[in-house]
Amino acid sequence: MSRVKNTQFSFRAVVNLVIGVVALAAVLGFIKREAIFEFLSEATGEPANLVVQSQFPLGELPQPWRYFGQGGEDLSADMIAPVVNQTKALAPKSIRIDHIFDGYDVVSKNDSGQLNFNWTRLDAIVNSIRQTGAAPMLSLSYMPPAISSGSIVDPPRDWNDWALVVQRTIEHYSGTLSIADIAYEVWNEPDLFGNWKTYGERNYLVMYQYSALGASRAKNVKTFKIGGPATTAPYDNWVDNFLKFVADNNLRIDFYSWHRYAKDPAVYLKDRDLIDGGLQRHLGLAAGLERYVTEWGPNSENDPAYDGMSGAAQLVAMIRVSLGQIDRMYTFEIVDGKNAEGQEFWGRWGLLTHPSAGAKIKPRYQALQFLNKLSGTWLNVTGEGDWVKAIAARRPDNSLAILVVNYDWSGWHREEAPLTISGLTPGTYALSRSLLGGGTVSEAVNVGADGLLTTKIPLLPNNIVLVEITK
Repeated sequence: MSRVKNTQFSFRAVVNLVIGVVALAAVLGFIKREAIFEFLSEATGEPANLVVQSQFPLGELPQPWRYFGQGGEDLSADMIAPVVNQTKALAPKSIRIDHIFDGYDVVSKNDSGQLNFNWTRLDAIVNSIRQTGAAPMLSLSYMPPAISSGSIVDPPRDWNDWALVVQRTIEHYSGTLSIADIAYEVWNEPDLFGNWKTYGERNYLVMYQYSALGASRAKNVKTFKIGGPATTAPYDNWVDNFLKFVADNNLRIDFYSWHRYAKDPAVYLKDRDLIDGGLQRHLGLAAGLERYVTEWGPNSENDPAYDGMSGAAQLVAMIRVSLGQIDRMYTFEIVDGKNAEGQEFWGRWGLLTHPSAGAKIKPRYQALQFLNKLSGTWLNVTGEGDWVKAIAARRPDNSLAILVVNYDWSGWHREEAPLTISGLTPGTYALSRSLLGGGTVSEAVNVGADGLLTTKIPLLPNNIVLVEITK
């Protein structure tokens, strides 16, 4: 009880002290606004003291950021075609699209009840994806009107028709077009689009079962992956019921997928832990099945962050916590939809503005360019703080690259983070610091017999700095 009282007293004391400092500044005008921000930040969190241990490699650096999604905001057009070059520059491994059955006139039924398939329009956007160097990820959605019992989010009249649609899709893209390593995801946000559940008449488990059946019947195809359920978030009942059903019926599943829009990177790891628990309970293992976040960002609604530095910092901070934890992070989305009022920047989700606004790059795009500077061997980093995080790598040319982010959604926190690199060979090194949206500062530094290089990284709120070290 005394500990509780002391904690409460300490908290009140801090609050009263902060109020007193702010009041004094307002009255006397002697304390600058920046100093108040610094005081408030230091009073409520742990600053960083970064140490990169270059002598302790962690293996090959994962690159979960090289995955992207594009929404179906204009299904009358191939939205990727106008931005192929800008997208290719990000070196994507996979690009996800949905609406493939309701948006591209793929499936029809003739008078005798046979299904016909016309891949022309869908092939066009898949071809644009391939021009970027990426493999497509096809979200098997939504219900083709030709077989639906109602709308595009309703069950089919006959589940065997759905199985055939899945089979023919895989045979066309993984077979006829001979595209390797396509990921097929069963539906898009079933809990939202169609109000599907894991029981009852609108049972996602039945949909997945017939999807897996169709996939098993596909002939003469390249390697591919299939999985789901791509819910708006991982929910306890969905995780348990879905994985139990898959295990009980011995259905093929190569990845578990979900969506998450959140500003706090820790939320993504809680999601991962929830899914790993379900995997352990129902499939007996947490390894082997890949984990994909197939849509993510700071907000599912329009948000100015998508056009500014806070969104870029959130992206880097999220990638940092996902390393080694989540296999693929499909950043949503590549390019903005068109604003009805002709606005250039309107808080839309894209890394690029709409082509009618010049397809201009945003800070989140630039953050991905910085991330792409990291490759090779993943190096251990200790001493991260509550705001400042870092990713370090020894690149194939033996240079070091360290990406440092100061992520504070409130836009208050700043600090000068000490950075030490240990395990270096004595000699002279070129040290450069590049600020996202700013310039580059370079200097020569000497490393002595102790193998240590020390510097400091000044960080304003939501700054992202790339440190490069070459002997």
